[in-house]
Amino acid sequence: MPAHRMPTGATPGFGNRISHPHRRTSRRFGPHVQRKRHWPPSESRHVRLRPSARAIRTVDAIGVDAAVARIRARGVRI
Repeated sequence: MPAHRMPTGATPGFGNRISHPHRRTSRRFGPHVQRKRHWPPSESRHVRLRPSARAIRTVDAIGVDAAVARIRARGVRI
């Protein structure tokens, strides 16, 4: 999952599974990733992102152009 293509830069979290006898094994909490196509008016083309659920709300709040600019500022080619 490319976290670099998310406006928020979400990455997996890590923790432990705890069984009934209380043995701990490692587990991973992945971000809630969606596949979404956006239309930034400045580019006049669709841009495909894989944002998390929180990143979708961020894109709605700051706008598609600003979100794409943030991703490009990190040096990611979209």
